[in-house]
Amino acid sequence: MLAASLPLVGQAQETTSTDEEATLERVFVEGRRVSQTDEAIGLNEASNTVAVTREELLSAPGGISGLKMLESLPGFNVQTDGALGLYEFGNSVTVRAFNLQQIGFVLDGVPMGRSDAFGGSPIFRYVDNENLGSVVASPGAGDVSLPSYASLGPIVSYNSVDPEEDPGGMISYTMGDDNLERSFIKLESGNWNGFSAYISRSKTDSDLWRGPGSIDREHIEGKIKYEFDEDTFIKFGYVHNDFFDYDSPSGPESVFEDDYYYGYSPIIPETGCVAPLPGVYDYNGDGVADDDDFTPLYTGGTCTQYYEDRINIRDDTLYSLNFETDIVDGLMFKATAYQEDKDGFGVSPDSYSNTLGRYLGQAAVGLDVVWPRGVQYGLSEVGGTRTGLVAGFEWEVANHLIEFGGWYEDEDYNRTQARLNKTNGSADGDVIWDETAYYRRDYTSYRESMQFYIKDTISLLEDRLNVEIGVKSLSVDYSLEGYRDYNDYYRVAEDGTYLPGFGPQNVGEEYSKNFLPMVGAVYDLNDADQIFASYSQNYALPRGTDDIFSIASTDAETDPLPAPEGEESDNFEIGMRTNRAGFYGSAALFYTTFDNRLVSGSVINPATGQPEAYYINAGETEAYGFELSGVYQPDLFNDMVYFDGNLTYNHTESKDDFPGGSAGSVLADSPEWLFTGGVTVEPTEWAVANLSAKYTGTRYADYTESYEMEDYTVFSAYLDLGGPNDFGIPENLSLRFNLDNVFDEEVPTAFVYAGSAYFRPLSPRTFQMTLTARF
Repeated sequence: MLAASLPLVGQAQETTSTDEEATLERVFVEGRRVSQTDEAIGLNEASNTVAVTREELLSAPGGISGLKMLESLPGFNVQTDGALGLYEFGNSVTVRAFNLQQIGFVLDGVPMGRSDAFGGSPIFRYVDNENLGSVVASPGAGDVSLPSYASLGPIVSYNSVDPEEDPGGMISYTMGDDNLERSFIKLESGNWNGFSAYISRSKTDSDLWRGPGSIDREHIEGKIKYEFDEDTFIKFGYVHNDFFDYDSPSGPESVFEDDYYYGYSPIIPETGCVAPLPGVYDYNGDGVADDDDFTPLYTGGTCTQYYEDRINIRDDTLYSLNFETDIVDGLMFKATAYQEDKDGFGVSPDSYSNTLGRYLGQAAVGLDVVWPRGVQYGLSEVGGTRTGLVAGFEWEVANHLIEFGGWYEDEDYNRTQARLNKTNGSADGDVIWDETAYYRRDYTSYRESMQFYIKDTISLLEDRLNVEIGVKSLSVDYSLEGYRDYNDYYRVAEDGTYLPGFGPQNVGEEYSKNFLPMVGAVYDLNDADQIFASYSQNYALPRGTDDIFSIASTDAETDPLPAPEGEESDNFEIGMRTNRAGFYGSAALFYTTFDNRLVSGSVINPATGQPEAYYINAGETEAYGFELSGVYQPDLFNDMVYFDGNLTYNHTESKDDFPGGSAGSVLADSPEWLFTGGVTVEPTEWAVANLSAKYTGTRYADYTESYEMEDYTVFSAYLDLGGPNDFGIPENLSLRFNLDNVFDEEVPTAFVYAGSAYFRPLSPRTFQMTLTARF
């Protein structure tokens, strides 16, 4: 959990009246861990817009995930695995009616595409919190100019800092529980006649908090900026993320009640899992490779639970080029070009008995497969490229700010799955790369996306009222080519005989919506209070598109399956902001409706024993509620203590019956009540201390409200020492202590795979210490 809910330094603001020739000064909330008001509560925004700002990010535990940064914001229900949230298959985010795959993410103007761990571009692979200036979120109605084919309303923008004006840098080193070690180094060139740059590298190594295995992350970021003049610049950005980790299992609640630290096995049974006889394929020498050649003694249980057979590797690089200039007075042009290269693979084992059934079918129709030797090496390879351009104009004329532009992106993603033999058929054997026991997938999917927008912001009533009117269009041409799943390789007839598969297929659909309006307004009641309101329509590519189109139950030419419809939403909100001496905050009411909402169900994959998602059209759903947030600094404590908090009520309900769900039921993994809050103490210039709490209300694991998950509260704390002092310690040194889950709360059902009763537990109390030097 982040250290405080709404932390940058607030500043005294002055208003000058020329008529009275007097200066009126209003002092607002101040503190080293307090957000600037305009960012924290979205000053002058037509929709509820909230932010995590730089000082809060620098108070967070070293190496924290980019998703975990969101959990302090109102409305965001963030569940991650581990104190840092780095395990990629242990992430869950819901906000209002939306989940992680229905939220749009943008990094320095670059749309991040899908958030899928397989083949997607999840934001946590592309950021280190030391390089971020802010994380700005619109939970319900993001700006029409922001590019995304995933967003049904929410947009989260991650904005990295520019190079510093002066040469320098920083070095930090973190140590903590689970053998955590993390180093971060950043070098700044300073500004040389308009040229400036920085480069940083972080390296994170840690054991998993339960079960054997580790996490290894190397992350490099760089930025080069050249300013031609105060209105024209060009920036080049580079991010490379090299990630390796071991899996950890989910399970029913009873598993973690019996063994809270349940994980995969660190060893293989001493008796061995298999007993292959001499030979290569023809083990018994009778000239026929068949089941008589192989005597598996034990191929289930811990033989397929060996941790070395369950790994994930990702290697991702993002290049970006930003350009901005004033063409004439009042007319600005902005453009961002980018390319992302993705590569990686994952491994999970398969038992002899499960593999044998697939092998027999594929061998019977003549595929080049080899009799399974025992426990199989389950290889899933992923890769692809995204290339795109975002460009737009801003034109100030009279009392109008007119914005218009577009976005184009071309993406290809390939995925293969196969089961390979290992020497001696043992889970710790070497992979035999030319012995495939069976094939599952080998396809490439393509997305060609285009978005256009125009927006007019009209200032009225001497700038006290600003009205926004905008519209965008979105078109995504989607296709998938290749072997989708088992039935494209072989089929089983009703009488049990094997038939050739459908072969490689070509499926797809064009998704488009040409009129998606957004209307909003902000009105200044006085110099301290604003009211705002907005309405937007949104349209998105169906979540889980690859999983849906890779269903191989029919021949796509002769009997095509109906393509899923694009998801649609309508978002309404109204609210108020205030910025007063000693207090600032915001309140918003929201109402959202969905059409063609896709929800994820789960089945247990017999090969891995873990949930595997599939998607169901749940029809219409609706959500309504409120979000409150604020910071209070009472005079009583002489400005040394301030309190922050946010409270969310969110009721999300299905309006239609669907397979596995019923009308009137609350959607899975959607708590009605969320609260985060904390107290920060700054007794001196060299010390800041914080204690914060996060409450997650009761949720349901399924779509019929039959499996209720308990509510829980988890506390976090930090102490930051550094700055001006009387002890002679250099002011450029700081020491930070972070403690997650202060009271060591145990919650077996902290994370749920929606639509199933498989969970991940809350990580235990975790301590870390970070020493930082700036120069």
